[in-house]
Amino acid sequence: AGSFQEAGVIQQAYNLNCPLHVVPASCAQCPAWSAFSVSSPAVVLETVKQAGAGAEDRPEAVVVRLYEAHGSTVTAWLQTSLPVKKAMLCDLLERPIVGDCLPLEQRGLRLSFTPFRVLSVLLLRSC
Repeated sequence: AGSFQEAGVIQQAYNLNCPLHVVPASCAQCPAWSAFSVSSPAVVLETVKQAGAGAEDRPEAVVVRLYEAHGSTVTAWLQTSLPVKKAMLCDLLERPIVGDCLPLEQRGLRLSFTPFRVLSVLLLRSC
């Protein structure tokens, strides 16, 4: 019922096409853990990967790619449990965009999206 945004169609499509796989844990009391979360249901975290040679060619570099899926203008917070020391926007070839360092805030990284915009963020982790 309602619009595709209200019905959660995008999330349900991901659940159908990319189901989670259960992996047995070594203990029954393992704490819940998530590497990333996004504050807005309009923003989809599509990719998390180690940065390739096109970026900084460093093992501590991770690229996350997000997009706005509802056709709206929205500000979203990207949070991570990784020890990030620096974050910057990068292009689709994972090259940092000069002057686009993102401030690391208590709530995470603040990202602004226009309708259907794709953002790639290069995260440099502490080793």
